Amino acid sequence: MKKQVVAIIIGIVCFLLTLAICIQINTVIEMTKTMGGTLGSNNALREEFMRAQIKYQNQTRTLERLQKDLEKIRGESASSNTKDKEIEKQIKENNKMLGLTDVKGDGVIIIIGDNRDIENLETNQNVSDLVVHEQDILYIINELFNSGADAVSVNGHRVVSNTAIVCDGNIIRINGQRTGTPITIKAIGYPERMYFALTRPGGWLNYLSNWLPIDPRKATNIKIEKFRGVYNYEYMSTVN
Repeated sequence: MKKQVVAIIIGIVCFLLTLAICIQINTVIEMTKTMGGTLGSNNALREEFMRAQIKYQNQTRTLERLQKDLEKIRGESASSNTKDKEIEKQIKENNKMLGLTDVKGDGVIIIIGDNRDIENLETNQNVSDLVVHEQDILYIINELFNSGADAVSVNGHRVVSNTAIVCDGNIIRINGQRTGTPITIKAIGYPERMYFALTRPGGWLNYLSNWLPIDPRKATNIKIEKFRGVYNYEYMSTVN
């Protein structure tokens, strides 16, 4: 009984902290939109933006710790009850599908970078084609999921239902975090099927390889870390 009360309290704390993180994310996004190009030249704005990011990161780490405590209490509470064990198993399976747990397995790894061989450029070459864009990453991710990938990450960021990948000047943002090239995409699934889908004639990787250095390969025992952001659903509710 005592463990159930502790679990409820931790659950409430997790909910409140998740709400705080959602508010913090919206604050950071709004600050990014409004500051725009002035962020790099205005020290006061830059410091305020950095403080908001640090606060968000600290809250996220606290939420992760509380979620681990809650999972531990759930496991201890379910250890003596068959029905609770089944519920706990279902929770873990759901978390795995939602990207909320670390996973590992066989699959493929794709490394793609900018083309820096400017000395051998054709005179009519579009320079924009020589750098990695968000659509290049999105096409590869779609190809992987279409060929049966169970989990995908980009430069260590887990791809989930609300993942956003956008170009921000000369950098790429994944789940709101800045990243750069080379881009390493990991996918867990049936290696042969995914590799064929990626490297087939006329496929997107085959097209990109005309301009960008790309290294797709099969791999074993790939580890993909969990999604470290927050799911935030504003308009969806359950059906009674």
